[in-house]
Amino acid sequence: MADDPHLTVGQTVYDTDGTALGTIRGFDEDGFFVTTREGIEALSIEHERAGHEFGEAELVWRCSQCGAVGDLGELPESCPDCGAPREDLYYWTED
Repeated sequence: MADDPHLTVGQTVYDTDGTALGTIRGFDEDGFFVTTREGIEALSIEHERAGHEFGEAELVWRCSQCGAVGDLGELPESCPDCGAPREDLYYWTED
């Protein structure tokens, strides 16, 4: 394992035995969120809606520091509103 591993959204993470734990879907001050449910398309609106009834929703990024949201196709290096680092941005469904 690298001394300074670089984790990114969409990356698969593994335990020490090499078993896949899931796919990273976001970060916060305590670590990262992992999608673990099998049969669900990770990082998608279908994943977010699984088991729930919703109207129309759009998958966007959201800043955990200031609540700003933006287009998922253009995930910035930092929050354009407050300057929080990319690690503070996570996937979010917006109605």
